[in-house]
This record gives sequence, structure tokens and C-alpha cells, in this order.
Amino acid sequence: MGTDRFTSLQGRFAVVTGASRGIGAAIAHSLSENGTHVALISRDVRALKSVAASLPGPSTVVRGDLAQVNSAELIVKEIRKVTDTVDILVNNAAAATRTATTDLTADILDEMLSVNVRNLLLLTARLIPFMLTSRGASIINVSSISGLLGTPKRAAYAATKGAVDALTRSLAQEYGLQGIRVNAIAPGIADTALWAKNKSVPGVEAAMNKHIPLGRWGSPEELAAVVAFLASDSARYVTAQTISVDGGMADTLDLYAGPI
Repeated sequence: MGTDRFTSLQGRFAVVTGASRGIGAAIAHSLSENGTHVALISRDVRALKSVAASLPGPSTVVRGDLAQVNSAELIVKEIRKVTDTVDILVNNAAAATRTATTDLTADILDEMLSVNVRNLLLLTARLIPFMLTSRGASIINVSSISGLLGTPKRAAYAATKGAVDALTRSLAQEYGLQGIRVNAIAPGIADTALWAKNKSVPGVEAAMNKHIPLGRWGSPEELAAVVAFLASDSARYVTAQTISVDGGMADTLDLYAGPI
């Protein structure tokens, strides 16, 4: 696949949630290509095994459904079988629904809160003791420009991603002196299977590109490269930041205006 080289990632151990496809799989590849052992987390074990088989380095497949109440404990139980130290945690798993606010239900909201906030924070809390033994640990949360700006028909999703940005800053302050850096990336539109349906609608891609200064959608690999940088010693003085990786989309005033 090809990736930027960060030699400080050699021999490290990473946990990546939502690693069965898209951005999560690209992050797993980027870290693996830099010599990191990657624990792949998802509820889709078959897809995880496919990702694991494509990685150049060692990996561990762990089934984990972050929509479930006790998922954090179950994931940590499996991680403990293979390592005592976690150097990198990438909280990528997410639930998202685009719907008018008047159509929101408790079930929709509860799922997004559970995956995007509750279990993200609980998994982080359970893995921090494993990170305190690292020689410089890094947590990277995958947020969204929706959390920075808000986007129409995504009030619930935006609320959860705003929470991710807030907990990123809080954790960075709490654990900085203990050697753990905490940052987030805020993707805009990534060219993944999740956006394929929208992209197939005539005119959608061109309309969206008008609101992206770089004029195109980002690739999962471009997002993964930023995650690898934040995980590496090259970013050793970077913490408490949410970095937009969106081609400049967050700088537009008419965000998501158009056909979708």
C-alpha cells in the first residue's frame, strides 16, 4: 500500500477499533507497515481476518462490538492475553445516522452515544493502565468535522463527536505528565464504502467538491498517515489537539450544502 515511514513505531503495540474496513483498515495498514503489532477490533471477525491477512506485520484479531454494554471489558480481556503494554490506541469505531432531528428515536441516539462516547471512553479507561508502562504512549480518537462545526441532519452524531473532542482535551491534561499524549483527527469526506452510495448519485461528488478547497475527497490512506504521525515520536510535543483532515472543508461556510 505504501506509507510514510516513522521508525519510532517499530516494535510497538497498537489497538485499533473499527478496523475491519475503510479508515480503520487503512490505519491498521499504516501502523503495520511501520513495524507495529496491531490488535484489530471489530464485531465482523471475518472481515478482520481478511485485513489481518493483508498486513505485512504481526496482528491480533479481537471480536468487539462497541454497541454492547460490556464490550470494553471483553476486549481488554483478550488484549491481556497477548501483551502487558499498549503503546497506541486508535478509537476509530463509530455509529452514524443522518436523519432529521424530529425523526430521532431513543434507540438511534443510544446507539451513537454507546459506540461514539460511552464505550470509547470506557475502553480508553481500561487500557490506560497498559499504556502507563509504555515508553511514550499515544491515544488518537477519530472525530469528525461534524463535531467541530455541526452539520445538518446530524445533530446526534455531531453531539457525540463534540464529546470526543472534549474528552480528548481532558485526557491529554490528565495523563500528559504520565507520558500519554491524546489527540484526535477530524475527517471530512473520506472516499470509503460508507460514502459509495452518495458518490454514485449523479452530481453529488462534483457538488461536494465545490465545498472542499482541495477539490476532492480524501482517501483512507491520507487519514491513516496523520494517525501514524500522531502515534510516532515525530509528534512527541503534540497533545490535546483535534486536527482537521478534510481538504479544507471545515473552512467553508455552507458545509454539506447541496444534494445530500
